[in-house]
Amino acid sequence: MIATHNIEAISFEQDLICLIIDGQVIKLPLSKVSKKLELANDIQRNLYTISPSGYGIHWPLIDEDLSVDSLLKNI
Repeated sequence: MIATHNIEAISFEQDLICLIIDGQVIKLPLSKVSKKLELANDIQRNLYTISPSGYGIHWPLIDEDLSVDSLLKNI
């Protein structure tokens, strides 16, 4: 069964991706999460969609997909 998550916020601070998932604040270095996001500009980073289940995040302008479960394993 696919895990569901409540993704409350996604933002970026310099070289970090900052997320609030299931009420937990998570900050991860972009270099460890995604080379595409690390190289993306602000417009590319801030245009994303969250899957209805909260399972994944998609950035269409850079064709990048990240699963929330994989992000949570990095904390």
